[in-house]
Amino acid sequence: MKKLDRQLRVGVLGCGPIAQFAHFESTVKGRNTRLYAICDVVQDLAVRMGATYEPDKVYHDYDAMLADPELEAVVIATSDAFHVPAAIRALEAGKHVLCEKPVGVSVEEVETLAETVRRTGKVLQIGHMKRFDPGIEAAKHFIDNEMGERLALKAWYCDSTHRYTMTDAVQPLPVLSKAALKPRENPKADLKRYYMLAHGSHLVDIARHLCGDIEWVRARLLQRFGAYCWFVETGFADGTLGHLDLTVAVRMDWHEGFHIYGENGSVLAKTHNPWYYKASEVEIFRERTASYERPLGADGHFYRRQLEGFAEVVLDSAPMRGAGIEDGLASVRAMAAIARSVETGQRIDVATMTGAI
Repeated sequence: MKKLDRQLRVGVLGCGPIAQFAHFESTVKGRNTRLYAICDVVQDLAVRMGATYEPDKVYHDYDAMLADPELEAVVIATSDAFHVPAAIRALEAGKHVLCEKPVGVSVEEVETLAETVRRTGKVLQIGHMKRFDPGIEAAKHFIDNEMGERLALKAWYCDSTHRYTMTDAVQPLPVLSKAALKPRENPKADLKRYYMLAHGSHLVDIARHLCGDIEWVRARLLQRFGAYCWFVETGFADGTLGHLDLTVAVRMDWHEGFHIYGENGSVLAKTHNPWYYKASEVEIFRERTASYERPLGADGHFYRRQLEGFAEVVLDSAPMRGAGIEDGLASVRAMAAIARSVETGQRIDVATMTGAI
């Protein structure tokens, strides 16, 4: 892909697996982005990634990278617990931010981040890369422009017991370091919370992206044979009914997608394991012509596409197509509401939620 003359100078914070699998390559490949810097406190890891991806600069101190006047934006590719503090420091330093999902782990910390975004006027986009899946983009266009009134959404995100066997076959071997910086608390110590943050954040964001704000949830959780299954009834602001299925892990292939029923047609989508970089298989049915459309979505590199979209917002003042801070705050509130509903058995109004997920 031909590079544009004006490229956003990006620094990536964190040299762990998500940076290696997604963000380094995306920044190098992006038509309007340049891998200007990488930063990690673990020197051996940063040096090895620097030798591989050849950024202009390699930093071992985050504040030093943020003080670089040539740096324009930061990709935060760290553990979830570090997202908000790192994003606030970047915004305060005058840098734009693309932050991995979930943007935060509690409503209050995301509210603080939202206040910082508003005060600084900088762009903050959350790494919900599925919004840049060409199949989902085609579905979104039909839903917004042709579907008419929505009736109902069913969406599911079911991780597979065979996921790592399959992804290990296609991903490069990550470079790891024993000195890697880790949160004080092991994120996987509470698997219920970890799965909701890691996987539920995707499911909630897609539901909101396609159908708008979620006003209330009623959720149930069943744990058996090491698997977790959430069934979540949702009510959207426009009256659309929803059902979300988050299951980790199913004894089958990766199972993700959605089905939306509307006034003038419907959409059925099958979404693939993201590391195959394959666009969702989408069937758009138009009642008017009684026919299906199945877009190919040939460019399935949604990590690169989300970074290019982020750069367009910063460089060209383009409308944000990704998830902004208000989306992130709403998603964290929805996940906290799901957790509260599971505990109480009650319907929970999302707007009232506070606290951690």
